[in-house]
Amino acid sequence: MDAGSTNIARHLPLMAARQPVHAAVKIPRGRTRDGRIDYLALTFAELDAEVEAWAAKLQARGVRRGDRVLVMVRQGLPLIAVAFALFQLGAIPVLLDPGMGRKNFLACVARSRPRVLLGIPLAQFSSHFFRNVFTSVEARIWVSGSATARLPSGSLHPTSNSDLAATEATDLAAILFTSGSTGAPKGVCYEHGMLDAQVRLVRDTYGIEPGGVDLPLLPIFALFNPALGLTTIVPEIDPRRPAAVDPAKIVQAIRQESVTNSFGSPTLWRKISQHCLDRQLTLPSLRRVLMAGAPVPPALFAAVQQILPNGTAHSPYGATEALPLASISAAEAGGETAALTAAGAGTCVGRPVREISVKIIAASDVPLKKLAETSELPAGGIGEIIVHGPVVTKAYDALPDATALAKIEAAETSGQYTTAWHRMGDLGYFDIQGRLWLCGRKAERVDTPAGPLYPEQVEPIFNAHPAVARTALIGLGELGRQRPALVVEPRSPATVRTQSTRRQLLRELRALGSNHAVTAGIRHFFLHPAFPVDVRHNAKIHRLALARWATTQRAYEMDKREVSRESLNL
Repeated sequence: MDAGSTNIARHLPLMAARQPVHAAVKIPRGRTRDGRIDYLALTFAELDAEVEAWAAKLQARGVRRGDRVLVMVRQGLPLIAVAFALFQLGAIPVLLDPGMGRKNFLACVARSRPRVLLGIPLAQFSSHFFRNVFTSVEARIWVSGSATARLPSGSLHPTSNSDLAATEATDLAAILFTSGSTGAPKGVCYEHGMLDAQVRLVRDTYGIEPGGVDLPLLPIFALFNPALGLTTIVPEIDPRRPAAVDPAKIVQAIRQESVTNSFGSPTLWRKISQHCLDRQLTLPSLRRVLMAGAPVPPALFAAVQQILPNGTAHSPYGATEALPLASISAAEAGGETAALTAAGAGTCVGRPVREISVKIIAASDVPLKKLAETSELPAGGIGEIIVHGPVVTKAYDALPDATALAKIEAAETSGQYTTAWHRMGDLGYFDIQGRLWLCGRKAERVDTPAGPLYPEQVEPIFNAHPAVARTALIGLGELGRQRPALVVEPRSPATVRTQSTRRQLLRELRALGSNHAVTAGIRHFFLHPAFPVDVRHNAKIHRLALARWATTQRAYEMDKREVSRESLNL
């Protein structure tokens, strides 16, 4: 392999040589008689050999460098081993979320046009049933329920440098998909240099060292662990329904395996922290918890920090198109910033991480080809967040219009290749201390005659009510003349069971809003039993879907005397 290669797979044999007998991955397979979780464990040397076995198997079945391979295998060892084998061969794994829904899944398959389908029997059967979508597939490789490639032991040998495809930094490495929280999921083109930079920035930002133990509550994040030298504890979680996780199983795994690191959505860590607090449990082995996928409220930071006697909670800011970009810790998210959030300032996401540049530009809904076409705003000015750096992707797969709308040409270079500025689709601002504040998605802002309102500035004010699980700001009517409204998800159905209890809750919410300039004009309220959210994180509220739902409902309108007009049948 060329010494300058950035093939992400090169990290695994290096770690296998550095810590060959250290556990690389542990897969749960049941319970022992005393109730402990029983794991199938592979060392780094064994994982390296497993990847080599998969690479040999795939190569024998005709997988070539540059092939797009639709990967539909179980989380944990199969996903890790297959992905690294494909990286090693210079093939391109296409990784879809199992919970994105059939319509989105089929659209993504058709657009990504894989030549190879590598999947479990259900995936293979589906490809024949929807054969008009899978027309690009020329080879099908079946994956059994086994966790391993099941090649003869004599065929296994550690990977050497000569076994790795000598990829360049700009070579396509993988296609990952956005969560589709404000539209259909889009394939994001990741190059080898970008994945390499992600490993470096995650490691350096959070002080991660080889030998740690990670429990990734989002399967895709397990792919970083072999490169970071971390043991992967595969969680007992259904990636199709992550919110249905049993927190007791996660807590048991953390305590039993002395987990030092974990990544998960705010929704999952809310369940885990509440489980621990209710039972007066702590997680002393954890050194860091990373929460991402949606803004993390200060109260959740505080709750998670309570169960980490020896660790710190963090929230990295980013997206599928670029991660990590900024970061904030529990200590920074409390105190002054928490008070500002409660008063309508938005959610602080910290300061940009090393190697990342962030600008705030005047918001626009049209393509911006060059940076010269933008207008950068001063501190305090709310606008679009745009980012630049080695982890910032350049294009969506087979979506030129979406790419043109999201990318701005950059004259700067990163290493060997030119990068782009990415328009995050988020609105925010920098304060005078250089901290980045998030105000909400650009597509979800509410344009009123009095000016725009932003979800992350409005919702925390109402979310402070103890009877409220969460709220969503929506706009009624056409852009520029919208009436702001609030959709409320009560914490308990009992809160809104009768007309009098509904009136009482809405009076109290109206009173909360009247105390702040950003919410004083909100008089229309809807009640909703369970918000639609993204499947991946179960945390991003589909506000645009709620706005469409609201067009079929009649709102509670609270006048200045805070007298409700009953109109919803719940």
